[in-house]
Amino acid sequence: MPERRSSRKDAIRSREAVLAAADALFARRESPEDVTMADVAAAAGVGKGTLFRAFGDRAGLLRALYEARLEPIRQAVETGPQPLGPATPPRERVPALLDALLCFKLDNRRLALALEEGGGGSPYRAEHYERWHTLLRSVLEQIPGLPDSAFTAHALLAATRADLVEHLVGEVRVPRDRVRAQLASFVTGVLASGPLHGSPAGEVAEEKPSF
Repeated sequence: MPERRSSRKDAIRSREAVLAAADALFARRESPEDVTMADVAAAAGVGKGTLFRAFGDRAGLLRALYEARLEPIRQAVETGPQPLGPATPPRERVPALLDALLCFKLDNRRLALALEEGGGGSPYRAEHYERWHTLLRSVLEQIPGLPDSAFTAHALLAATRADLVEHLVGEVRVPRDRVRAQLASFVTGVLASGPLHGSPAGEVAEEKPSF
């Protein structure tokens, strides 16, 4: 039994070392594509086999690092107080959720870009995207008269895509506060729109989304 506990602790330490090494590498490199699994293994002091057993592949490593960084937001969304927590009025919670997501991507630009561009397949089928979409749609459905909450959630999330954030902040050099203000203005405009002629308002979701 002591050996098993020691082995488990070693695995946890190795995982933490890998995530820390990957974190540092993504922060230093200009392009996410410049970071390889071999680079991460060398920086963490583990074999490539250990890395692949723990995370599967590069995309799995990116997802694990992304989730580790996102954990404080996830907790705030699920059980925290206003403005992110579930007790927040929908019209206040929607802009707060999108601002939190935008700030997360501003703070983690290279990682978010690597995950969204290198996941393979449709980005709209990615687990992290589906969770955000489900959460946002469920909150939008609580706003009376707002049409097509599923499409509206997609449209709002498009304004926080990592490639757009990188373009605005990294290439066009729009200040962070300005990007946040632009998103807030856009969200306010969307939420102020009334029901379109012939378009049914979304029904309130019966199940609480798991974020």
